[in-house]
Amino acid sequence: MSSFSSASRLRRIAISALLLASCALGGCSSIDRLSQIGEQPKLSAIDNPTTQPGYKPVQMPMPKPEVASYNPNSLWRNGSRAFFKDQRATHVGDLLTVTVNITDKANIANETQRSRTNSEDSGITDFIGAKTLGAQAQKVLPGRILTADSTASSDGKGSVNRTEALQTNVAAVVTQVLPNGNLVVEGKQEIRVNYEIRELIVAGIVRPEDIQSDNTIDSTKIAQARIAYGGRGQIMDVQQPRYGQQVMDVLLPF
Repeated sequence: MSSFSSASRLRRIAISALLLASCALGGCSSIDRLSQIGEQPKLSAIDNPTTQPGYKPVQMPMPKPEVASYNPNSLWRNGSRAFFKDQRATHVGDLLTVTVNITDKANIANETQRSRTNSEDSGITDFIGAKTLGAQAQKVLPGRILTADSTASSDGKGSVNRTEALQTNVAAVVTQVLPNGNLVVEGKQEIRVNYEIRELIVAGIVRPEDIQSDNTIDSTKIAQARIAYGGRGQIMDVQQPRYGQQVMDVLLPF
């Protein structure tokens, strides 16, 4: 009975040590993943983007603000972009739809070849009449001083063949209005299918004039665009290398 209790205690100690090691290597993420076994991944809460820890207001070179002037007996105000008000996003908190249409293809091939051959041969054929002193003297006196040759060659090749395509829509929120009227937008979309979450993040600066009448804008017209498409879940965990392998890839110099 005592041997059984000792074995159970050793087993508990081993499990605790394994959990501590996993916590140290994976930042306690392994414990969180173990606690979520058999459960669907949780969706992120809807938060104010400006209150996130990594949020920073955008600062860009701005022209001097123009003072609005009004003309007597006129409905038009100088500096207005439209005579009638429309439903396009213009203020902080407004929504607009971003049409993400990315089709990128690159095919690059490089080849470099280099070769070099060197040969050095120097000596003394007759040192102070060495030929007249006989064979024994020629053994002691210098003959060929230096004979050297070298050959070097290199052949390098490289190629890149990449094709990317992404077509989708995402709603974004205006988080900031710059002094010149440009809008800072940010949108995030999460889709859960079974035990996998797909994420789409879009952020950047847009001009109100580029927003179409249906309150949509193409992703190619977003300045400083930041577009991320990925996911997390069981499939992503299988695709990622283990913590130990990642550590070895960073530390090993080979």
